[in-house]
Amino acid sequence: MNASRSSADANFVNKLSSNLTFWVLVAIITGILLGHYQPTLAIKMEILGKTFVNIIKLFIAPIIFFTIVLGISGMGDLKKVGRIGVKSLIYFEIVSTLALAIGIAIAVFLQPGKIDKTGLNIEDASKYTQKAESFNWSKFFFSNLTLQILLIAIIIGILLNFYKQRLKVIQTLDKGSKLVFTVLKYVMYLAPLGAFGGMAFTVGKFGLQTLIPLAKLMGTVYITMFFFIFFILGGILYYYKINILKFLKYIKEELLIVLGTSSSEVALPSLMQKLEKMGCSKSVVGLVVPTGYSFNLDGTSIYLSMSIIFLAQLYNVNLTLPEMLSILGILMITSKGAAGVTGSGFIILASTLAAIHKIPLEGLAFLLGVDKFMSEARAITNIIGNGVATIVISKTEKEKPAIP
Repeated sequence: MNASRSSADANFVNKLSSNLTFWVLVAIITGILLGHYQPTLAIKMEILGKTFVNIIKLFIAPIIFFTIVLGISGMGDLKKVGRIGVKSLIYFEIVSTLALAIGIAIAVFLQPGKIDKTGLNIEDASKYTQKAESFNWSKFFFSNLTLQILLIAIIIGILLNFYKQRLKVIQTLDKGSKLVFTVLKYVMYLAPLGAFGGMAFTVGKFGLQTLIPLAKLMGTVYITMFFFIFFILGGILYYYKINILKFLKYIKEELLIVLGTSSSEVALPSLMQKLEKMGCSKSVVGLVVPTGYSFNLDGTSIYLSMSIIFLAQLYNVNLTLPEMLSILGILMITSKGAAGVTGSGFIILASTLAAIHKIPLEGLAFLLGVDKFMSEARAITNIIGNGVATIVISKTEKEKPAIP
């Protein structure tokens, strides 16, 4: 009896010690503790988080390229490519607009901006307000490497369908794809270091105490993200007979890495792999996920709309219903540029505020102190939203994705 128990305990310990999710969680907790008790040392850990994110970003372009080219060239039906693209963009616009509207509605109801401004941690927001300008599609495209790779891969994938030696090229690309994913598998073992560095730096630089004055805003943002994930995205999955809790458990490793690094991009390659394992075709995954990282940022949409309402409440600016609808309309366009550029969220907020001409731009300074602590919620909601979008498009293509 004791021998079997000891064997079971040993197996549990071995399984736990080899579980990447466990070590990422340990790294996040360790990073928070170091940041709180040794902030000076913790700030130096930034290099670990940044290096890990930068390494993962190197894989994004080749993975998108291989996945899309192989998916389209192996599809044999170019009409399907166009159909998937159109359906994806329609879905993105509907769901991201819904996210914007929910952010506005909950912020109006809970009023996170009705607080005492004295004692708030105010930082300089001039570098963002000076960059505020009207949304420009050409700048958006040329500053977004993901979209550029996506377009190139689609063109090459389509052209390959007309090439006589297509099978030889596909075999070579397939070998390249397998090599990239194999190398990525080993790189992901560095995830705990990346999560530790990212979390230690965030807590060390900004301090947990900065959360107290703006706790109401943070609480409102997290409540809204929770509502959106479990009721909106959960409802969408429920319609397609998939349980949101099971899906979150299935991608828990990716969610923890995003939590530690505050970047949804780092989980893009492994998310694509897991969606394919679920049964989503390579062509659907390759088209929907990369495009979603530019056009389907649900978490960012919620944050942007809530932030504007927060600032209006902070300065006692009464917004009429037509003005709120104007904000929604402006953000429907400008929020699409909130990807791929550091600080783009603040630039978009600044340009939206400038278009409204009613809320002071300097109000952005109030958000800088806690923005980093809300970026995790944005990134997690973004990655879940893109996972759900891929499943939905896959289902509409008569595929049968299911959680293994």
